Amino acid sequence: MTADTPSSSGAASAVASANVAAQPRPLGPWRQAGRTLVRNRAAMVALATLVLVTLLCLFAPFYAHDIAHVDPFTSNVAGSIVLDGHEADIMQPNDNPLHLGLSPIGPTGHAAYLLGADSQGRDVAARLFYGGRNSLLISASAAVLCLILAACAGIAAGFFGGLVDTILSRLMDIMWAVPVYLFAISLSIVTVSQGLKLGPFVIEADNLLIPIVIIALVYVPYAARPIRGRVLALRQAEFVTAARCLGVPRWRIVLFDILPNVMTTLVVLGPLLMALALLAESALSFLSIGVQAPAASWGTIIQDGEGLIYTRPMVAVAPGLAIVIVVLALNILGDGLRDALDVRDAARRSA
Repeated sequence: MTADTPSSSGAASAVASANVAAQPRPLGPWRQAGRTLVRNRAAMVALATLVLVTLLCLFAPFYAHDIAHVDPFTSNVAGSIVLDGHEADIMQPNDNPLHLGLSPIGPTGHAAYLLGADSQGRDVAARLFYGGRNSLLISASAAVLCLILAACAGIAAGFFGGLVDTILSRLMDIMWAVPVYLFAISLSIVTVSQGLKLGPFVIEADNLLIPIVIIALVYVPYAARPIRGRVLALRQAEFVTAARCLGVPRWRIVLFDILPNVMTTLVVLGPLLMALALLAESALSFLSIGVQAPAASWGTIIQDGEGLIYTRPMVAVAPGLAIVIVVLALNILGDGLRDALDVRDAARRSA
């Protein structure tokens, strides 16, 4: 038998090092979830739809002032526009046999009054984009605020347990027992009539913070319960037990051990809560206890079109379709995020 020479052993170690270096690094859980989400065509279509709707709403001032040349917040019942070289009144005689009363102009197919006008002679398309800005802002902000409050309540109840868990759980049960819309309507009626007073700070009734806070509060129990259940399971995990035995402060365990493992639940709940918040905001605005005039939202536009449903249905149908599209896209995106961040499903795919 011949012994290996130093040169041959060095070459072998170099080849082994090269093989190790050539192996791809394992992907982190978030990057792996991102790749899984990208391969989900339905989720990507939903995400693209949400981005497109958001961009259209953000460009509302450009559309209104530079393309349609209208003011969507000023009454224009006595105005007129030029269509195909002919001047047409915004408010036209009804189509009944006697032509009694006036009805706003219908969809023109042109930049100005693309979807027609409402009962005040305002451009429906321009108001649709402006209303989408408020609806999306309120729903997204309410979802984020709700997740923050739910994370604080759920983590505190699940991690500390005892009296803290009892108090927070019973409070969530009381809020859970009240129907969501009844709870939101009750809070909205009080705040719309009196505003919201927080010590020295006073929030006026027409401030968008009021519907944001109300919608976030009513949905806290729905998000806090799954977070609490997740934390109860994590509290018994070996790494948390080891951290306690080593004397790690509780706040460090919560911030660096519990919270990162709850982030997946928060991310999955985000689109679903935003969809629920959008529906709640539209309902409150339809009842005139959400977004207040002169501001607009999809709910207020539906209210404007309620009396025109038989003559100019597009006034109410357009914002209704926008709500359906956004809510459906958010639900599909939420399902895609849930599948991508499901640890058990990821292990099954990699097996």
